[in-house]
Amino acid sequence: MTAQSRHSQDQQRFAQWGHQHGQAVRGYLLAMVGRVDVAEDLTQEVFARAWQARRRYREQGYARAYLLRIADRLVFDRQRKAGREVTLDEENWKRIEPPARTEDPSQTLARTEAAKELTAALEQISPAQRRVLLLRYYGQLSFSEIARIMECPISTALSHGRRGLLTLRKLLVENMP
Repeated sequence: MTAQSRHSQDQQRFAQWGHQHGQAVRGYLLAMVGRVDVAEDLTQEVFARAWQARRRYREQGYARAYLLRIADRLVFDRQRKAGREVTLDEENWKRIEPPARTEDPSQTLARTEAAKELTAALEQISPAQRRVLLLRYYGQLSFSEIARIMECPISTALSHGRRGLLTLRKLLVENMP
């Protein structure tokens, strides 16, 4: 394979990755950092780093897991440098939810209230539990992929996910009328 055809093949793969996984990466980053501008910058950085490492990349599984691992490391590197805790912001949840085409005002209100409740509940679980649940939701990753990203045993990832869901369920049920 010539260098030019390899470069063309790489470009096609990255265009496909951007199309297939760009929203998931951006959604995860937005939920983790709470700011649209920062999430967009970090999303670009994820794809830039993946492009730089393209010669070392080997298809070993799911490309989304690979990109989310890069995203996850960028968030925590940023957090360490800034010395701030990662937060979720209800306005950002609304921005990343897909718009409903035929939703009436009462449905919009119900969805908005549910998003507020979920955001408040997510703030009350541990950062590790929140991280697992966001990787599972945005990345649609298996727990073994999440464990690799978090560099922990699969049992730990499963435990964080289960405890996080149980706590969310309890918190959300307590807030029901």
